[in-house]
Amino acid sequence: MEQALPQRTIEVLHSIVQCYVETGEPVASRTIARRRKDQLSPATIRNIMADLADLGYLSQPHTSAGRVPTPKAFHHFAQALSSRAVPDSGVDRLRDELVQCVSLDQRAEHASHVLTALTRNVGIVAAIPASAQALDQIELVRLSEGRVLMVVVTRDGLVHNQVAFLHEPVSQDDLASIRNYVNANFTGWSLTAIRGELDQLLHEERALYDGLLRRLNLLYSQGLLSFGFAPRIFLEGASNLVGLDLHLTKEKLRELFRTLEEKQRLIALLDQFLDAGSGEVQVQVGLEHAHPAMRELSLIGINVPLPGGGETRMAVLGPMRMNYPRVMSAVVQLGRVLQSLPQ
Repeated sequence: MEQALPQRTIEVLHSIVQCYVETGEPVASRTIARRRKDQLSPATIRNIMADLADLGYLSQPHTSAGRVPTPKAFHHFAQALSSRAVPDSGVDRLRDELVQCVSLDQRAEHASHVLTALTRNVGIVAAIPASAQALDQIELVRLSEGRVLMVVVTRDGLVHNQVAFLHEPVSQDDLASIRNYVNANFTGWSLTAIRGELDQLLHEERALYDGLLRRLNLLYSQGLLSFGFAPRIFLEGASNLVGLDLHLTKEKLRELFRTLEEKQRLIALLDQFLDAGSGEVQVQVGLEHAHPAMRELSLIGINVPLPGGGETRMAVLGPMRMNYPRVMSAVVQLGRVLQSLPQ
């Protein structure tokens, strides 16, 4: 169980986080002492900082430098903010804008623009319909020129056909093995649950070496089993990441942008870090589990259950040094507006 911090220690920790967000530089004890009103000496603050470092909240990049908050510190700071009341300033204006969008997709697309404009980070919004079909069976048929016909039949009788274009040869026997694997293991599952299970399975290291799983991943990335649930996802502001010092090589930065272009990856990101149906703002600091290039990024998001039974998942993706109060306020206010709109 995580050790509870004394109130004064929490105040010092949060002051360090705020200072680092503002400057991007290691924070010295004298800087924190000048910010406080209780006349704590730099020596006392140094002792508190040393304790926080021992607990994993601070790191020291150089011997003579100040301290830098760790992901654990950012998470503590963000969680404390999430328990505070968020003012309703600007809600009426947002409602006036969004009420003009008549469909769930239009509202989600506009919401991604709003999040980006308000936070100057990356706004991600997924519009999720109310229904989620259960799988009956799939069929895979090899066509010419690297194409594969994917046929999915659901328990309610819906048949969905889609053609995938693969960049490597896959035989009909390979496709039969994939079909048998999916039908044997996932018949009767909701498409939502299958997607979550496959996303976890396909990110395991053994999926790199297992031929069947690797070929299944090719089809999955092309949209196999993603219909029906049919979330539409909108992203705005990826260019805001370009100016950040994320300590990434050019190749890693390209990988990050390729990841943000893949709709399935974005849906999986929201599935992984936002608890369905919670309705509370959630914070994930450090996203290396989703992709190594996201190690220094944070996600602040919320699931908004809608009166008509659908759901909107929205989040802001940005650096650990993002303005947490502003981002969390934008996410919460926009969530309130979306939930209040007529369906």
